[in-house]
Amino acid sequence: MIPSAFEYVRPSTVDEAIQALASGEDVKLLAGGQSLIPVMRLRLAAPETVVDISRVAEMRGVREDGDAIVIGAMTTHDEILKDPLVREHANLIAQATETVADPAVRHRGTFGGALAHADPAGDLPAVALALDAEMVIAGTGGRRTVPAKEFFLDYLTTAVGEDELLVEIRVPKLSGDWGSHYEKFNRVAQAWSIVGVAAAVRRENGNIAEARIGLTNMSTVPVRAAGVESALVGGAATAEAVAAAAAHAGEGTNPTDDLNAKADYRSHLAEVLTKRAVLAAAGLD
Repeated sequence: MIPSAFEYVRPSTVDEAIQALASGEDVKLLAGGQSLIPVMRLRLAAPETVVDISRVAEMRGVREDGDAIVIGAMTTHDEILKDPLVREHANLIAQATETVADPAVRHRGTFGGALAHADPAGDLPAVALALDAEMVIAGTGGRRTVPAKEFFLDYLTTAVGEDELLVEIRVPKLSGDWGSHYEKFNRVAQAWSIVGVAAAVRRENGNIAEARIGLTNMSTVPVRAAGVESALVGGAATAEAVAAAAAHAGEGTNPTDDLNAKADYRSHLAEVLTKRAVLAAAGLD
């Protein structure tokens, strides 16, 4: 189908983009376009104005900033995969990004766009949550920083206001003996996750000293598997201990029934995939 008629604005700076957002009542941001364009073609969205931020250079790239790396929201998935800072300090992001759709989508889709879209089946929100990322949001009132645990509010809903945009993501560097792995289950290649698990684990003296586990598609927002993390930390880095901890994966979640899976099946998958992800992250697989 063909989208409804709309005005098209293409700013070159963050300030210009904010001004464009504030200039109308029904304005949508166009980042990579991999989510917005399909719904516009189906006329499930019909904005009066589309603000294309693909030329905002300051929102692209990866840089170091002390104990964090900063990823511009307009950095594409393909650029993420090729960036040495991401591989060195936040490899979990690269591991999950490798599973996103296909090369064509990864060349157009953006890291910030995937987070701001906040689809519960999207792979990257759970990763941002597991890594304690911080979202930098710009608006007419200036910039503010929101931790990932407060950024995802509900289905397709984030802390970004109507006259704001996500400009960059700050990701704390993982220092020490960390391992990571992203495990997902989908029915066909390039499909959304039925369930996904983002795991980062730090081993020390044969034990698991720290664990961060994020779950994809186990609620309307990404969730931390707090029960699994508590069970892992301080315990032996063994397959038996990991299996026992993974049994807590469904605690505090609210999986839904849909055409792809029932809630109880998702809970089962969460346990199985958490075990696999933690074993791989801990180097025990």
